[in-house]
Amino acid sequence: MKKMPLVIIPLVLFALLVVFLFQGLFSDPRALDSQVVGKPLPHFELPDLMQPQTIYTPEVFKGDVTIVNVWGVWCVTCAVELPYLTQLSQQGVKFVGLYFDQDLDPDFGTKTLDRVQTEVTQMLGRYGNPYSFNIFDVYRDTSLDLGVTGAPEHFVIDKQGIVRMHHIGDINERVWASKVGPLYDQLQAQTFSSLKASQAGGEGE
Repeated sequence: MKKMPLVIIPLVLFALLVVFLFQGLFSDPRALDSQVVGKPLPHFELPDLMQPQTIYTPEVFKGDVTIVNVWGVWCVTCAVELPYLTQLSQQGVKFVGLYFDQDLDPDFGTKTLDRVQTEVTQMLGRYGNPYSFNIFDVYRDTSLDLGVTGAPEHFVIDKQGIVRMHHIGDINERVWASKVGPLYDQLQAQTFSSLKASQAGGEGE
């Protein structure tokens, strides 16, 4: 067997590097798939942002099609999308916020809970409030379990609590019409069909 000339090795490595960079140049970073899609939400026990005595678990998502919106007052894009999310919520789309604060240190108290609540109230009062409620991801553990890299990010959850889509970035009219909305409507239609089938079965007994 002939050995590959040493001069060929750098050329091969260079060619592989070019291919890798070329693929990255034309890939969409928002198209990265989440490892949780098709799976139940990771387990969590987290408080309501405004009423910390209320504790949520993944069971809270059973029975409704829900969009979980990862956001924070420090996120400029979150503020930009809030009016449109509020418009969608007024049309019946259910949003739940998964909130974490970059400036809050739960161990050392860099920012108090009262201050976080005040900032959230002010921002939602200014731009609109689409949320049924906000889950406070105090230590960001749940965001990490979901594979969140920033904000805003969105997870479409079906009525069984299964993650059906992970969208990185804001939801605007174009994104809703072409990507998120069709899936949401499909899941809602499945819910309606299941309800009708259940009612028909009950009447036939």
